[in-house]
Amino acid sequence: MDTRILHLTSENQIDLIREAAMTLKIGGLVAFPTETVYGIGANALDTSIVRKIYEAKGRPSDNPLIVHIGDATEVVKYVAEIPEIAIPLMEAFWPGPLTIIFKKNPVIPYAITGGLDTVAIRVPAHPLAREIIRQSGLPIAAPSANISGKPSPTIATHVIEDLSGRIDMIVDGGDANIGLESTVLDVTSEPAMILRPGGVTKAMIEAVVGPVIGNPNDLGLSEEATPKAPGMKYKHYAPKGRLVIYYGSKEKAIEAMNISVQKSVMNHEKVGIIATKEDREAYNCSTVLTIGSEHDAHEIASNLFKILRQMDDLGIEKILTQAFHEKEIGVATMNRLLKAANNEQRFV
Repeated sequence: MDTRILHLTSENQIDLIREAAMTLKIGGLVAFPTETVYGIGANALDTSIVRKIYEAKGRPSDNPLIVHIGDATEVVKYVAEIPEIAIPLMEAFWPGPLTIIFKKNPVIPYAITGGLDTVAIRVPAHPLAREIIRQSGLPIAAPSANISGKPSPTIATHVIEDLSGRIDMIVDGGDANIGLESTVLDVTSEPAMILRPGGVTKAMIEAVVGPVIGNPNDLGLSEEATPKAPGMKYKHYAPKGRLVIYYGSKEKAIEAMNISVQKSVMNHEKVGIIATKEDREAYNCSTVLTIGSEHDAHEIASNLFKILRQMDDLGIEKILTQAFHEKEIGVATMNRLLKAANNEQRFV
């Protein structure tokens, strides 16, 4: 398959949006930026087209897809009911990085929901994504635009590396701002439950609707269980190299990581370190990539997947990092980091 790559400019914006929307209308797969990560979009109402997403990504078919709509008023078309709790959430956070799980309308195929009677829906805040969806006239299924299991794409180059030749079109609209996938909130349970942390934090949700259950840390899903939301069951976000997370005081973590670097070098293992701006000079390692300031959780979140992909590009076989503060969006950052590391941790 020949993949068309369109680069957004101020001069071609109208034509680009029209072309991307038309490609979706005729059953194509289009990757485009959202405020969270790049997504791979397709007509959410057509089972045969939805299956193309799973094939392009190599994604397990019981891993649900999030349906993206252009305006909050459209949600009534695709859900069986709108619980009272959902209304203030939609008013507060749509458009934005909050996905809400509803009971589905029969018009939504089970290929979208992993066979479940629930559907995950959000309205993206990225103006390009929203306008493409609006002009398509369709609800758009749009998981992250990467090969399943790899770090999610935050720039078009990541998408091109993974999906060129697998999908019809890639729209390069610049960097994804947040850099982590949306928060997923299940309002079909009582109380409502956060199934995946993201840019809309637990505190932000509770300020609107009162107490909800926080990140259940995957809920201990069995091999037989079907996840209600993406990112709950399968290995996700993983670099090619082994990733190890260090917990403890900064001084002890740095000391332990430097010792690990020495051992890796002796074993001829290519090792790299993810560091904050404040700590990068403390490491005795030839490859140290800076993720951001320890005082800026949003900067760290936005750079996480980019850093993991850079480690892959450098051929790093072992990646070491300190744990980050689990406050606000830091909860989502650590959720993704632990999954990427397959929960490999060191306590020092």
